Amino acid sequence: MNQKPGTIYDDAKKCVDQVINYVGKDITFCMSLALGKPIIFMNELYRRAKEDPEIKLKIITALTLEKPKGHSNLEKRFLGPLSDRVFEGVPEFDFMLDFRAGKLSKNVEVLEFFCKAGGYLSSPEAQQNHLATNYTHATRDAIALGANVFGQLVGYQEIDGKTMYSMSCNTDVCLEAVKVLKELRAKGKKVAIIGEANKKMPFMYGDAVVEADTYDIILQGPQYDYELFCPPKDPVALPDHMIGINVSTLIKDGGTIQVGIGALGDAIVAGLIMRNEHNDLYQDILEKAGIFKRYKKLITEWGDTGTFKKGLYGSSEMFVDAFMQMYKSKILKRKVFNSAPLMKLINEGKLEPDNIPADIIDQLIKMKAIHSKLNEEDFVFLTDYGILKKGLSYESGAIIDEGTKYSADMNDERNLMEIRKLLGKELLGGQVILGAFFVGPKAFYRALNDMSEEERKLFGMSGVEKVNQLYGDEELRSLQRKDARFVNTGMVATVLGSIASDQLEDGRVISGIGGQYNFVAMGHALADARVIMMVKSTKGSGKSLKSNIVFSYGHCSIPKHLRDIIVTEYGIADVRSKPEKQVIAELINVADSRFQNQLLDRAKKAGKIPQDYEIPQEYRNNTPEKITALLKPYQAHGVFQPFPFGTDLTDTEIALGGALKGLKKLSSGNRLKMATGLLQEFFRPIPESTHHYMERLDLLKPSSMQERILQKLVVFALRNNNLLKKPSLNQKPVLDQVRDKHSL
Repeated sequence: MNQKPGTIYDDAKKCVDQVINYVGKDITFCMSLALGKPIIFMNELYRRAKEDPEIKLKIITALTLEKPKGHSNLEKRFLGPLSDRVFEGVPEFDFMLDFRAGKLSKNVEVLEFFCKAGGYLSSPEAQQNHLATNYTHATRDAIALGANVFGQLVGYQEIDGKTMYSMSCNTDVCLEAVKVLKELRAKGKKVAIIGEANKKMPFMYGDAVVEADTYDIILQGPQYDYELFCPPKDPVALPDHMIGINVSTLIKDGGTIQVGIGALGDAIVAGLIMRNEHNDLYQDILEKAGIFKRYKKLITEWGDTGTFKKGLYGSSEMFVDAFMQMYKSKILKRKVFNSAPLMKLINEGKLEPDNIPADIIDQLIKMKAIHSKLNEEDFVFLTDYGILKKGLSYESGAIIDEGTKYSADMNDERNLMEIRKLLGKELLGGQVILGAFFVGPKAFYRALNDMSEEERKLFGMSGVEKVNQLYGDEELRSLQRKDARFVNTGMVATVLGSIASDQLEDGRVISGIGGQYNFVAMGHALADARVIMMVKSTKGSGKSLKSNIVFSYGHCSIPKHLRDIIVTEYGIADVRSKPEKQVIAELINVADSRFQNQLLDRAKKAGKIPQDYEIPQEYRNNTPEKITALLKPYQAHGVFQPFPFGTDLTDTEIALGGALKGLKKLSSGNRLKMATGLLQEFFRPIPESTHHYMERLDLLKPSSMQERILQKLVVFALRNNNLLKKPSLNQKPVLDQVRDKHSL
């Protein structure tokens, strides 16, 4: 471009002028997914395209975050004030507002390779423009589509007197995108690389740290320090918690974990925290649920139910709040280092990161990790990792400590003994997680920002080409990711073990494949790893209730030849390395019992399971009532809560959300019950106990017949969720009664 790389602008209009003048009016703009989008730059670029029909703007991205607004009158009353409070100061994307309103400029096209689950189900345009691509191939595909402008949100701070920038929440595809675009520029293609700097963005380390000249232009100034998007937590229902408990038994102490965002991710971590901090309670639940009895062989070989002495290492494209909760609970504490020799010693139990042994130099020489005559490169390696203490220098074959020289020739036994005086106390540069992007609630960002720089360096960020696969440094990554458990979510599982995660049978995309395939492939490539797919056993309610364990399905995200472990709230199906008749039996065992017989009949008719096979009696009571009866009593101990790690919702909103979600289920599953209940409410007065709910929805004093109907509908919803009962002296308050309910 026409200015020095890394030039600071405070005016987005001038920045867009420069971009258009340089690359022209045919712009394919790529920006990172989720939190890392440069909102002000994007809005100005879109505004310019709306004004100038000669501009052809194609936007390639993923997971564009939107403030929740609701569709119906009741949803808007509930979500409006909540959204205004939680997202105060967070700017919105103008192109998305126009898109939702059906007013997207005709010269603008939006292509996404991942979206919020179900966000585009009713949009033919978004369905037609979906990019079916693995996360690791996103940059490749964007370049193939003509990418010539790239932008992302970055953090910044001074380091040693120099302003440095951090890709922070989005190293994922951004590291590769910048590299590839610069290679294209070197070949003569006109490209522009833009950074939008925000002081509120946590400054992350690892591969995220870059210099100003990484970008052609950096937008920086007070107007760019806007509030970050902070989606509220999803509630965790009792069946979700049961899935979390099942998964928690498969995680080995001293191993590696990947979990995702949402209720099931929180459920797993809540289970792991219970296992670590309340192991007696945890063991009691396992015994009453019969989990260890049923899966003793699997858990003994591949899992664990004890506390975390060594801790876990996180290897996950999504660094989410669940990992922060594990860190706070001293579960996420296994440090890894970017050195294969050191990782070998650690994994073999010959080196502890917080206790450097006296013979460490001897061991490294035997491994040929360093030379017997230490050269300057060896010295740098030893000091960088803290094996040699700080403050030393190297000069002409000698190590100098405050004027005292020590020979670097370790062939002499005396020198080998002398150098032990210079050893450090603990290894430096360790990380407890390697992530590719993050997004989370306000408390998550605050926790990162409040950390010391040294502590924040424990949380490494890198690109998906490193995080999501082994290629490039297989030995080191395999050593770091020992005993890995890659935990992903599926929508539907067939009895043969294939998984549908991203798309419906009719072709409509629910979300996107993201990095799921990558982690599944990696789980099969690592000898000590397992892939765990979580699937809720059913969806819907009443007449619309369906099983998520099916005989066959018209779409497949993960094929049956990559099947491994599938977990529902009713148990664990270990289906790797097993013949199909056994796979079918295992999966029927973890299906909801209301659908087991028809699944078995289909399998028998297809000749896929012996005609005389019968479902074992112990698996024939897979019902929601069984889960509730098992887990609900434990809520008195403070576990199995809908928001185990807190929420931005008020108590009233939690209760209302649960009631309104129950109402939504009735509207699709049992309309007769809803209509009858609503009619009955018209012959009853409005209970005084509902007044604070009505005030929250601005329905306390209805001014029209429509508002009166809405008021009665809310009362019915609250009554249907058992929220109108007055607590007795021995009864829990209303809020405690709704802790196990869903909210919107």
